[in-house]
Amino acid sequence: MARINENYLKLPGNYLFAEIAKRVKKFQADNPNAKIIRLGIGDVTQPLPQVCIDAMISAAKELGNVETFRGYGPEQGYEFLREKIAEWNYKRRGLKVDAEEIFISDGSKCDCGNIQEIFRLDCKIAIADPVYPVYLDTNVMAGRAGDLNADGKFSRVTYLPCTAANNFSPTPPENKVDLIYLCSPNNPTGTTLDKAALKIWVDYAKKNDAVILYDAAYAAYITEENIPRSIYEVEGARDVAIEFRSFSKTAGFTGTRCGYVVIPENLCGTTSDGKKIPLKNLWLRRQTTKFNGTAYIVQRGAAAIYSDEGQVQVKTLVDYYMTNAKIIRDGLSAAGLKTFGGINAPYIWLKTPENISSWEFFDRLLKNFHIVGTPGAGFGPCGEGYLRLTAFGSRENTLTAMNRLVTSG
Repeated sequence: MARINENYLKLPGNYLFAEIAKRVKKFQADNPNAKIIRLGIGDVTQPLPQVCIDAMISAAKELGNVETFRGYGPEQGYEFLREKIAEWNYKRRGLKVDAEEIFISDGSKCDCGNIQEIFRLDCKIAIADPVYPVYLDTNVMAGRAGDLNADGKFSRVTYLPCTAANNFSPTPPENKVDLIYLCSPNNPTGTTLDKAALKIWVDYAKKNDAVILYDAAYAAYITEENIPRSIYEVEGARDVAIEFRSFSKTAGFTGTRCGYVVIPENLCGTTSDGKKIPLKNLWLRRQTTKFNGTAYIVQRGAAAIYSDEGQVQVKTLVDYYMTNAKIIRDGLSAAGLKTFGGINAPYIWLKTPENISSWEFFDRLLKNFHIVGTPGAGFGPCGEGYLRLTAFGSRENTLTAMNRLVTSG
């Protein structure tokens, strides 16, 4: 009989968003007339930028002619997209990132989850708490996290508390770790790390021969000039950091699927006998073995945002959601709730009232106001007592949700 990977059994309960969906489905069945407003899962609601639509239509027509038809594409991504990313997102900001260091994928979630495969199972990991569940869960599945303790923490994971007390900015641990997951702008707290905070982490990684896995999926939402859009704005980061980016929230590609990873040429890991191996080579080998590449049509659509008109349309999209974020922050404040985030990210992190648990507050919002949020406990032990709302709803639903809270709260 085939034996299972028992590490999967160590994962607590359902995947966070599956549990939310189950509860909402039951409530809707019991209350069929309730108009539920979903501000929980960070899925976009506005159409793709027109430049992307036009580019994908054109690409689809290419596939309808023998002369321009394409089959399998390069696993690392088409050169036309990688070159534009390198130029517009990095070189125009004065950063050294070459097209050869960029790997196109079907989204950051996959990349953040799969990257751990190129590292040994005995690597010690550090994860911000609270943070996006994929970082931890994929390491649990791999067998790197140890066992789940009574306090809700895994025995071999170093948790980096992100609380109001430290302004949601994690600090390096006293012990040595090998892999560090950082997310800025952070999901779920909506807060950011400034250059000084990131420099501390880069210095730690250099001192401890560690690798920073830096998720910058929400970089397009940064509004404050002093907040880095890329970790490579920090001196020395190319020696220690892998960066993840996405078109999902930048250009509305949540259903279209496109993202990328940057692995600098000089970034290396170490073998058991001390030999230095470029991580870029390992990731390329992994991708060529397990991934057939992102669709040509999708990559043409993503490349279209790298034009003057494309940038205008993307900014319009981002501004729409950030206006929603302000509406939510203002509404929550008017309802007497304490909030964080929503300035450089489309997420608002709110403190639950009366010290009730995050799932209790989730149920209260759903039952009394027909609003769906995301319980903070699902993002880690330090998320208890908080709840996340997203700004990705429609303007009408966002205004209606806040009106419900303010007038009925």
